[in-house]
Amino acid sequence: MAESNSLSRRMFGLTVRKNAHPDIRKLRREAGDASLHGNKFWKSSCLTMDYLKKHPLKKGARVLDLGCGWGLGGIFCAKEFDARVTSLDADPSVFPFAEYHAALNDVAITTWRCRYEKVTETALREFDAIIGTDICFWDKLEGPLYNLTRRALKAGVGRVLLVDPGRPPFRRLAERAAEKLDAEYSEWQTQRPMKATGCIMLAGS
Repeated sequence: MAESNSLSRRMFGLTVRKNAHPDIRKLRREAGDASLHGNKFWKSSCLTMDYLKKHPLKKGARVLDLGCGWGLGGIFCAKEFDARVTSLDADPSVFPFAEYHAALNDVAITTWRCRYEKVTETALREFDAIIGTDICFWDKLEGPLYNLTRRALKAGVGRVLLVDPGRPPFRRLAERAAEKLDAEYSEWQTQRPMKATGCIMLAGS
């Protein structure tokens, strides 16, 4: 039986379930509500995927997906670049949603429960690239994410890509990284598969 398009969306080669889909409703009952906003698809994920389509990672890259939520950025990297993806979040209730979408799209991810400030320089040496979408939504997150970016560059991570709709904490983070870490900070937008606008911070190459 064909599935109604009202319950799923296609974007950048991925199938993403909507909140009304029976599987997502079942996961919500089983996993409970996410406590740190990792409770749904965020439009900024389109910006991350669009940017990576135009500036691809190397095949087989080791990718850390910060504040993964449903894990779509990392899943895209696994699908598009055959990346080895670790999906990190402080809230373990998001992992069933990320693992579900990974399986739905025929890729594998590894989950890691950790807070940003606990990610050590030694751990960061295991990654080639870091991505993060919609993760700097509180003032108190600016410092830990700046420090993580600094540690990542020191550890030899080639690319740190953070994407946001343009909230003030993220803009301060990006401006600080541009000034002190030689990061690039720019506006980004895409029209398809849905209209999304925001900001990108790129540290490294």
